[in-house]
Amino acid sequence: MTDQKAIPAGTDLLEEINRLRKEKNAVILAHYYQTPDLQDIADFVGDSLELSKKAAETDADVIAFCGVKFMAETAKILSPEKIVVLPDLEAGCSLEDSCPPEKFAAFREAHPDHIALTYINCSTEVKALSDIIVTSSSAETILQQIPEDQKIIFGPDRHLGGYLSRKFNREMLLWPGVCIVHEAFSEKELLKLKEQHPDAPIAAHPECPPHIIDHADHVGSTSSILNFAKTFEGDTLIVATEPHIIHQMEKALPEKNFIGAPGADGNCSCNICPYMALNTMEKLYACLRDLEPRIEIEEQLRLDAKKSLDRMLEMAAGTLGKGDLGRA
Repeated sequence: MTDQKAIPAGTDLLEEINRLRKEKNAVILAHYYQTPDLQDIADFVGDSLELSKKAAETDADVIAFCGVKFMAETAKILSPEKIVVLPDLEAGCSLEDSCPPEKFAAFREAHPDHIALTYINCSTEVKALSDIIVTSSSAETILQQIPEDQKIIFGPDRHLGGYLSRKFNREMLLWPGVCIVHEAFSEKELLKLKEQHPDAPIAAHPECPPHIIDHADHVGSTSSILNFAKTFEGDTLIVATEPHIIHQMEKALPEKNFIGAPGADGNCSCNICPYMALNTMEKLYACLRDLEPRIEIEEQLRLDAKKSLDRMLEMAAGTLGKGDLGRA
């Protein structure tokens, strides 16, 4: 863990981060679920797919990834020659935790006629065991390119997999993982909120359970929800995903009202991702200063995981040939 105690009192974090960014030729990437200060200092803010592309394209020497560990690992898989640092190495993911590699490997072996279509919210080891990685913004595009007679395992998010299965009438074996943030939304409290704002549409992330999705006027990735916020008619939007994305909505549309969907008691902070919250400006400064904590991945594991990520990027762009859809 980076020693934050060594940060001198009175340090101007914004000034020092900007200095270190230039000095070390670093790019700062931030997910929409990060706190507003980290979003505002980042070179790029986006969802998992957008940040994966930026990680692959950047000519920076250092990638400082303000997100969670699997995202930083994805950047390292795609850009092994670059130094990738994460402000807090403990920033994990409940979906990743729900899918241990050894159990996923056994599940795959029990269903040898299935390909593994795996959500990016998983470990590098699970990516290496998968055939195609998807993000919430690329999943629909990719699924539609897979022949209907091809059997599919989808993991680790059973809610995203179930949403795709229902929308496209595709039977899939679903790994039983869930996101603790999207699982926390309350249907009862959402309906109460809707009564208060009857004309406000609801935008929901597909990681939400069906009883939330069923009330949504728009279902999509964080980027998709943000685009919907920019185009919907009306002045109020209810947002059923991690609420820090609302910062981008308020910046783009200060004249509109954005309300985070409620948790079980109507006003809890249980819909804030505790893992994303581990990253802070202090930790970003320290990791740029020390280039630690650093993401390192054994080379063969990296290459094995890169196959499924390359397929994601190719299929999201529509450049993968139909003959290349077998098991990785």
